Amino acid sequence: MTNTETPPHRRPRPPSRQPLTPVNSVSSLTPHLFAPDAVRPLRAKEHFLKADTLVELHTHPWPQLTFSTRGVIRLSTEDGSYIVPPSRALWVPANMPHSITLIEDAELRTVYVHAWMAPAWEKCEVLEISPLLRALMLALDTTADGQGPVDSHAAQRERWIAPLLIDEVERATQIRIDVPLPSDKRLRQLCEAVLRAPDNRATLAERAQEIGASERTVARLFRNQMGMSWQQWRQQAVLAHALPLLARGMPVSQVAAASGYATDSAFCAMFKAATGQSPTSFQHKRKSATAAT
Repeated sequence: MTNTETPPHRRPRPPSRQPLTPVNSVSSLTPHLFAPDAVRPLRAKEHFLKADTLVELHTHPWPQLTFSTRGVIRLSTEDGSYIVPPSRALWVPANMPHSITLIEDAELRTVYVHAWMAPAWEKCEVLEISPLLRALMLALDTTADGQGPVDSHAAQRERWIAPLLIDEVERATQIRIDVPLPSDKRLRQLCEAVLRAPDNRATLAERAQEIGASERTVARLFRNQMGMSWQQWRQQAVLAHALPLLARGMPVSQVAAASGYATDSAFCAMFKAATGQSPTSFQHKRKSATAAT
Protein backbone atom coordinates (compact mmCIF):
# COMPACT_ATOMS: atom_id res chain seq x y z
CA MET A 1 0.00 0.00 0.00
CA THR A 2 1.37 3.40 -0.91
CA ASN A 3 0.77 6.42 1.27
CA THR A 4 -1.32 8.97 -0.63
CA GLU A 5 -0.73 11.80 1.84
CA THR A 6 1.79 14.06 0.15
CA PRO A 7 -0.01 17.40 0.41
CA PRO A 8 1.29 20.28 -1.70
CA HIS A 9 1.42 22.44 1.42
CA ARG A 10 3.74 20.07 3.27
CA ARG A 11 6.77 21.79 4.64
CA PRO A 12 10.19 20.42 3.69
CA ARG A 13 11.46 18.41 6.60
CA PRO A 14 14.75 19.69 8.07
CA PRO A 15 17.33 16.97 7.42
CA SER A 16 18.98 17.20 10.84
CA ARG A 17 15.88 17.63 12.95
CA GLN A 18 15.95 15.62 16.17
CA PRO A 19 12.89 14.53 18.18
CA LEU A 20 11.93 17.12 20.77
CA THR A 21 12.05 15.92 24.37
CA PRO A 22 11.31 17.76 27.60
CA VAL A 23 14.43 19.51 28.90
CA ASN A 24 13.46 19.10 32.55
CA SER A 25 11.90 16.12 34.26
CA VAL A 26 10.34 16.30 37.71
CA SER A 27 8.69 13.71 39.94
CA SER A 28 5.00 13.55 40.77
CA LEU A 29 4.92 16.91 42.64
CA THR A 30 4.25 15.34 46.06
CA PRO A 31 0.58 14.31 45.83
CA HIS A 32 0.93 12.56 49.21
CA LEU A 33 1.19 15.99 50.87
CA PHE A 34 -2.28 16.91 49.60
CA ALA A 35 -4.27 13.73 50.24
CA PRO A 36 -8.02 14.43 50.52
CA ASP A 37 -10.00 12.84 53.34
CA ALA A 38 -13.39 13.09 55.04
CA VAL A 39 -12.34 16.22 56.94
CA ARG A 40 -10.78 17.91 53.90
CA PRO A 41 -12.60 16.40 50.86
CA LEU A 42 -10.95 18.81 48.43
CA ARG A 43 -7.22 19.56 48.35
CA ALA A 44 -5.64 22.01 45.94
CA LYS A 45 -2.04 22.64 44.97
CA GLU A 46 -0.23 24.92 42.54
CA HIS A 47 3.12 24.82 40.80
CA PHE A 48 4.81 27.25 38.41
CA LEU A 49 6.60 25.20 35.76
CA LYS A 50 8.63 26.07 32.68
CA ALA A 51 7.82 25.00 29.12
CA ASP A 52 9.14 21.54 28.14
CA THR A 53 8.98 20.29 31.73
CA LEU A 54 7.79 16.70 32.12
CA VAL A 55 5.95 15.68 35.27
CA GLU A 56 6.78 11.99 35.32
CA LEU A 57 4.25 9.17 35.13
CA HIS A 58 2.54 8.65 38.47
CA THR A 59 -0.76 7.63 40.04
CA HIS A 60 -2.72 8.13 43.28
CA PRO A 61 -5.86 6.58 44.81
CA TRP A 62 -8.08 9.64 44.37
CA PRO A 63 -9.39 11.48 41.28
CA GLN A 64 -8.24 14.94 40.30
CA LEU A 65 -9.05 18.04 38.28
CA THR A 66 -6.04 19.46 36.43
CA PHE A 67 -5.98 22.91 34.86
CA SER A 68 -3.73 25.93 34.41
CA THR A 69 -4.44 29.57 35.08
CA ARG A 70 -2.04 30.43 32.26
CA GLY A 71 -0.19 28.33 29.71
CA VAL A 72 -1.10 25.15 27.82
CA ILE A 73 -0.32 21.68 29.18
CA ARG A 74 -0.60 18.16 27.76
CA LEU A 75 -1.65 15.32 30.03
CA SER A 76 -0.99 11.78 28.80
CA THR A 77 -2.35 8.42 29.95
CA GLU A 78 -1.89 4.92 28.58
CA ASP A 79 -4.88 5.43 26.29
CA GLY A 80 -4.62 9.01 25.09
CA SER A 81 -3.22 12.50 25.21
CA TYR A 82 -5.18 15.62 26.13
CA ILE A 83 -4.33 19.24 25.35
CA VAL A 84 -5.50 21.46 28.22
CA PRO A 85 -5.53 25.27 27.74
CA PRO A 86 -6.61 27.64 30.54
CA SER A 87 -10.24 27.50 29.34
CA ARG A 88 -10.47 23.78 30.15
CA ALA A 89 -9.90 21.37 33.00
CA LEU A 90 -9.18 17.65 32.75
CA TRP A 91 -10.82 15.12 35.06
CA VAL A 92 -8.50 12.18 35.77
CA PRO A 93 -10.05 9.13 37.54
CA ALA A 94 -8.45 7.57 40.60
CA ASN A 95 -5.60 5.09 40.09
CA MET A 96 -5.01 6.16 36.47
CA PRO A 97 -1.29 6.53 35.62
CA HIS A 98 -0.65 9.90 33.97
CA SER A 99 2.13 12.31 33.09
CA ILE A 100 2.06 16.01 32.23
CA THR A 101 4.11 17.93 29.67
CA LEU A 102 4.27 21.72 29.80
CA ILE A 103 3.75 23.09 26.29
CA GLU A 104 4.24 26.63 27.60
CA ASP A 105 5.33 28.21 30.87
CA ALA A 106 2.30 27.51 33.04
CA GLU A 107 0.80 27.88 36.46
CA LEU A 108 -0.34 24.30 36.98
CA ARG A 109 -3.21 23.76 39.41
CA THR A 110 -4.59 20.48 40.67
CA VAL A 111 -7.66 19.77 42.79
CA TYR A 112 -7.72 16.36 44.47
CA VAL A 113 -11.18 15.01 45.31
CA HIS A 114 -12.11 12.48 47.98
CA ALA A 115 -13.25 9.36 46.10
CA TRP A 116 -16.58 9.02 47.94
CA MET A 117 -17.93 12.27 46.50
CA ALA A 118 -16.44 12.11 42.99
CA PRO A 119 -18.42 11.46 39.78
CA ALA A 120 -18.32 7.81 38.71
CA TRP A 121 -16.37 8.55 35.52
CA GLU A 122 -14.07 5.74 34.44
CA LYS A 123 -12.08 7.71 31.87
CA CYS A 124 -10.61 11.16 31.49
CA GLU A 125 -13.00 13.99 30.64
CA VAL A 126 -12.06 17.37 29.19
CA LEU A 127 -14.35 20.03 30.66
CA GLU A 128 -15.06 23.65 29.80
CA ILE A 129 -14.37 25.76 32.90
CA SER A 130 -17.31 27.98 33.84
CA PRO A 131 -16.62 31.22 35.73
CA LEU A 132 -18.14 29.64 38.84
CA LEU A 133 -16.03 26.48 38.60
CA ARG A 134 -12.87 28.55 38.13
CA ALA A 135 -13.72 30.71 41.15
CA LEU A 136 -14.38 27.66 43.33
CA MET A 137 -11.11 25.97 42.36
CA LEU A 138 -9.08 29.13 42.93
CA ALA A 139 -10.70 29.69 46.34
CA LEU A 140 -9.13 26.52 47.78
CA ASP A 141 -6.12 26.65 50.09
CA THR A 142 -2.92 25.34 48.45
CA THR A 143 -0.75 24.74 51.52
CA ALA A 144 0.86 21.29 51.69
CA ASP A 145 0.63 19.13 54.79
CA GLY A 146 3.32 20.12 57.29
CA GLN A 147 4.53 23.06 55.20
CA GLY A 148 3.68 26.47 56.52
CA PRO A 149 0.59 27.85 58.26
CA VAL A 150 -2.81 26.74 57.01
CA ASP A 151 -5.82 29.04 56.92
CA SER A 152 -7.75 28.13 60.06
CA HIS A 153 -10.96 28.11 58.04
CA ALA A 154 -9.55 26.04 55.13
CA ALA A 155 -11.11 22.70 56.10
CA GLN A 156 -14.53 24.23 56.73
CA ARG A 157 -14.40 26.17 53.44
CA GLU A 158 -13.41 23.01 51.56
CA ARG A 159 -16.41 21.15 52.99
CA TRP A 160 -18.71 24.03 51.97
CA ILE A 161 -17.22 24.34 48.51
CA ALA A 162 -17.08 20.59 47.77
CA PRO A 163 -20.75 19.84 46.89
CA LEU A 164 -21.10 22.96 44.73
CA LEU A 165 -17.81 22.27 42.93
CA ILE A 166 -18.79 18.67 42.18
CA ASP A 167 -22.20 19.81 40.93
CA GLU A 168 -20.49 22.33 38.64
CA VAL A 169 -18.09 19.64 37.38
CA GLU A 170 -21.01 17.34 36.53
CA ARG A 171 -22.79 20.19 34.74
CA ALA A 172 -19.71 21.25 32.73
CA THR A 173 -19.67 20.87 28.96
CA GLN A 174 -17.52 17.90 27.98
CA ILE A 175 -15.15 18.42 25.04
CA ARG A 176 -14.81 15.35 22.87
CA ILE A 177 -11.54 16.19 21.12
CA ASP A 178 -8.72 14.07 22.46
CA VAL A 179 -5.91 12.15 20.81
CA PRO A 180 -5.94 8.38 21.38
CA LEU A 181 -2.60 6.65 21.83
CA PRO A 182 -1.80 3.05 20.84
CA SER A 183 -0.42 0.23 22.95
CA ASP A 184 2.12 -0.87 20.33
CA LYS A 185 5.48 0.59 21.42
CA ARG A 186 6.69 1.51 17.94
CA LEU A 187 3.42 3.11 16.94
CA ARG A 188 3.25 5.01 20.23
CA GLN A 189 6.76 6.33 19.60
CA LEU A 190 5.59 7.62 16.23
CA CYS A 191 2.48 9.24 17.74
CA GLU A 192 4.43 10.87 20.56
CA ALA A 193 6.81 12.38 18.00
CA VAL A 194 3.86 13.96 16.20
CA LEU A 195 2.47 15.39 19.44
CA ARG A 196 5.87 16.84 20.39
CA ALA A 197 6.31 18.54 17.01
CA PRO A 198 2.95 18.96 15.21
CA ASP A 199 4.55 21.33 12.70
CA ASN A 200 6.63 18.47 11.27
CA ARG A 201 4.59 17.09 8.35
CA ALA A 202 6.75 14.09 7.54
CA THR A 203 4.92 11.49 5.46
CA LEU A 204 3.87 8.16 6.93
CA ALA A 205 6.65 6.47 4.94
CA GLU A 206 9.26 8.76 6.53
CA ARG A 207 7.89 8.24 10.01
CA ALA A 208 7.66 4.48 9.55
CA GLN A 209 11.31 4.41 8.55
CA GLU A 210 12.24 6.25 11.77
CA ILE A 211 10.74 3.49 13.92
CA GLY A 212 12.08 0.65 11.82
CA ALA A 213 8.81 -0.47 10.25
CA SER A 214 7.31 -0.50 6.79
CA GLU A 215 4.66 1.98 5.74
CA ARG A 216 2.25 -0.90 5.12
CA THR A 217 2.78 -2.24 8.66
CA VAL A 218 2.24 1.16 10.29
CA ALA A 219 -0.89 1.83 8.24
CA ARG A 220 -2.29 -1.54 9.33
CA LEU A 221 -1.45 -0.83 12.99
CA PHE A 222 -3.34 2.47 12.84
CA ARG A 223 -6.44 0.75 11.48
CA ASN A 224 -6.28 -2.19 13.91
CA GLN A 225 -5.30 -0.38 17.13
CA MET A 226 -6.80 3.08 16.63
CA GLY A 227 -9.83 2.32 14.47
CA MET A 228 -8.82 5.09 12.08
CA SER A 229 -6.31 5.85 9.35
CA TRP A 230 -3.01 7.68 9.83
CA GLN A 231 -4.48 10.74 8.09
CA GLN A 232 -7.51 10.76 10.42
CA TRP A 233 -5.37 10.38 13.54
CA ARG A 234 -2.95 13.11 12.50
CA GLN A 235 -5.83 15.49 11.78
CA GLN A 236 -7.14 14.86 15.28
CA ALA A 237 -3.69 15.57 16.73
CA VAL A 238 -3.42 18.80 14.73
CA LEU A 239 -6.89 19.95 15.83
CA ALA A 240 -6.12 19.22 19.49
CA HIS A 241 -3.01 21.35 19.12
CA ALA A 242 -4.63 24.17 17.11
CA LEU A 243 -7.88 24.72 19.01
CA PRO A 244 -6.31 26.02 22.24
CA LEU A 245 -4.07 28.37 20.22
CA LEU A 246 -7.07 29.76 18.34
CA ALA A 247 -9.05 30.04 21.58
CA ARG A 248 -6.27 32.22 23.01
CA GLY A 249 -6.53 34.55 20.03
CA MET A 250 -3.35 33.57 18.20
CA PRO A 251 -3.51 34.75 14.54
CA VAL A 252 -4.63 32.06 12.13
CA SER A 253 -1.41 32.38 10.12
CA GLN A 254 0.66 31.57 13.22
CA VAL A 255 -1.58 28.64 14.17
CA ALA A 256 -1.32 27.30 10.62
CA ALA A 257 2.49 27.47 10.73
CA ALA A 258 2.58 25.86 14.21
CA SER A 259 0.41 23.04 12.84
CA GLY A 260 2.69 22.34 9.88
CA TYR A 261 0.82 24.19 7.12
CA ALA A 262 2.73 26.47 4.77
CA THR A 263 -0.42 28.35 3.74
CA ASP A 264 -3.36 29.68 5.71
CA SER A 265 -5.80 28.47 3.04
CA ALA A 266 -4.74 24.83 3.38
CA PHE A 267 -5.08 24.98 7.16
CA CYS A 268 -8.47 26.71 6.93
CA ALA A 269 -9.73 24.09 4.47
CA MET A 270 -8.71 21.27 6.83
CA PHE A 271 -10.22 23.03 9.85
CA LYS A 272 -13.54 23.73 8.12
CA ALA A 273 -13.81 20.17 6.79
CA ALA A 274 -13.22 18.78 10.30
CA THR A 275 -15.31 21.21 12.37
CA GLY A 276 -17.80 22.74 9.96
CA GLN A 277 -16.56 26.28 10.62
CA SER A 278 -13.58 28.42 9.74
CA PRO A 279 -10.82 29.19 12.27
CA THR A 280 -11.82 32.87 12.33
CA SER A 281 -15.46 31.93 12.94
CA PHE A 282 -14.34 29.73 15.83
CA GLN A 283 -12.34 32.61 17.30
CA HIS A 284 -15.28 35.02 16.97
CA LYS A 285 -17.60 32.59 18.73
CA ARG A 286 -15.07 32.16 21.53
CA LYS A 287 -14.75 35.94 21.93
CA SER A 288 -18.54 36.33 22.00
CA ALA A 289 -18.91 33.57 24.59
CA THR A 290 -16.18 35.11 26.76
CA ALA A 291 -17.78 38.56 26.53
CA ALA A 292 -21.14 37.10 27.52
CA THR A 293 -19.71 35.70 30.74
